[in-house]
Amino acid sequence: MNFTRWSARFPGTQRRAAARSEHAAAQAKRGEGSVPAARGAVGHSATCQDGGPADPTVRGTGTGSATATATATVTAATAAARGTGGPAAPVPSLDELSVREVLGRLPALVALVHGPEHRVAYVNDAYTSGFGARPPGAPAHVALPELGELGLLPLLDQVQRSGKPRTAKNRSAPGGTSSYTVTCTPVEFPKTEAAHEAEIHTGVLIHLADVTDHAEAVERLRASERRQREAAVTLQRSLLPQELEQPDDLRVAATYQPGGTEAAVGGDWYDVITLGAGRTALVIGDVMGRGVRAAAVMGQLRTAVRAYARLDLPPHEVLQLLDGLAAEIDASQIATCVYAVHDPNEGLLAYASAGHLPILVRDEDGTVRRAADPTGPPLGTGGWLHTSGTIALGPGSTAVLYTDGLVERRGEDIDEGVAALERALSGAQGTPAVICDRLMRALGVDADHDDDVAVMVLQQPARTGSDAELFHNAALELLGGVEAAPRARAFAQGVLASWRFPVELCDLGVLAASELVANSLQHGTPPMRLRLRRTDRRLIIEVTDGDDHLPRRRRAEPADETGRGISIVATIASAWGSRRTPGGGKAVWCEFALPDKDK
Repeated sequence: MNFTRWSARFPGTQRRAAARSEHAAAQAKRGEGSVPAARGAVGHSATCQDGGPADPTVRGTGTGSATATATATVTAATAAARGTGGPAAPVPSLDELSVREVLGRLPALVALVHGPEHRVAYVNDAYTSGFGARPPGAPAHVALPELGELGLLPLLDQVQRSGKPRTAKNRSAPGGTSSYTVTCTPVEFPKTEAAHEAEIHTGVLIHLADVTDHAEAVERLRASERRQREAAVTLQRSLLPQELEQPDDLRVAATYQPGGTEAAVGGDWYDVITLGAGRTALVIGDVMGRGVRAAAVMGQLRTAVRAYARLDLPPHEVLQLLDGLAAEIDASQIATCVYAVHDPNEGLLAYASAGHLPILVRDEDGTVRRAADPTGPPLGTGGWLHTSGTIALGPGSTAVLYTDGLVERRGEDIDEGVAALERALSGAQGTPAVICDRLMRALGVDADHDDDVAVMVLQQPARTGSDAELFHNAALELLGGVEAAPRARAFAQGVLASWRFPVELCDLGVLAASELVANSLQHGTPPMRLRLRRTDRRLIIEVTDGDDHLPRRRRAEPADETGRGISIVATIASAWGSRRTPGGGKAVWCEFALPDKDK
């Protein structure tokens, strides 16, 4: 078979030939490498006696042809460079090369097929070494089964129909030991009278380049990225609470979804902190940026929040402390944060926000409310006095705290995302964990989401039936002077007995109430109040008064007549503490864990 005619149809062949002609013509025009007289002499010597060109690649006739002049100039320059002084051998043309010889020496695998059945016309030595000898004339699906296993037969049909080359990258060979990048190029065969035009005239040149090393390197890189990704997500999750604390009066669930497939981790975090006396702190935040540095800042802020929460400060004071700490950790890193405290006695969620998105609360009837201002700038900016706000959280209510990855989308206003979250929350029913999943699906958060997402859902259950019998509240206003102490003891005795506590627990509760009331009468100022609260897990006794001086536990000397009340309470109770109240004054409380049979 004659391959010479379609060799000029290789990609780039005509372009390279045209480039050589243009370069030679440019040299002839500039006169590089010779002078006019020399050009004439060389042009004369390069012409045969009958006036035809000696070089078969020269298409012009006579010495005036630009092509003949360019060819003569190149010949003279070559001879001068070799130092022979005589005429040089002519530069070979691509048309003079044997295509079969060229393809046979290629290290890549080459096959040529023709006709609608892609019958084998030629395979080179590399193809034979790779897949074995192939009989010419047989259809590709029979003679070249490896093409079917590589998924190339449909590609051959497409190339032959469209007349355009196609490339398939990283196709694995049978057995998975080698990978190839395959290029299929349409070719035209010379027409012959003996062959049918539809079968012989068109064909496809198949070029298989072995890219096994490249494919293995890519796979190693992907495996390394997967390991880095897993390590990054493990680091991020290890900085989050491994198990959320579950308060007596709230049901809480949270979820974290890392963004995208990058190895970089984010700075989203959340936490639940029990403060005592039935109160619970809830926090969610987001450190701007990604990477290990953002995660490190997040870990430090989360640790600081837990430490500041133990001081039982109002939400805005906690954010004020965090603001200064964030600036000290890294002035270039800023973070948003919401810190909220739930008080079951008041049915309120007190909160403060540092540049974070608003808390959403859905009432039992399905109405969704958005926590209003105050909202201050992000943490780390400094120079701002944060303030606290409140939002009602009654029985049957559900509150959602979240990071911007849940509602922020490219090309959309973030308020549209918050509105979409409100609509999804209004119809979300079930436990907090179920609501978390439904909100994530409703907002389109999946494994390919491009930003980290943290969501926390808390519910104030509407307790009925036997469950409601485990939760009680009782309060007494402490009026008068020293006679308030015996009234408080009698009140505590009657309430604890009505709640059917064991005698020992009743006696301890009455003693703790007596000591707290006595301490308030001696060191506090009106108004004073005694509050008893029972949950399914503990008994809480709390006394409030109008003085903001917080008591401290101290060692009383044997001769001292006072100073033992707080020590007694700390000894007999499971936990105790004190805090300043928002309107001025303080609250001192203690807790007793209930026996297992009463849970």
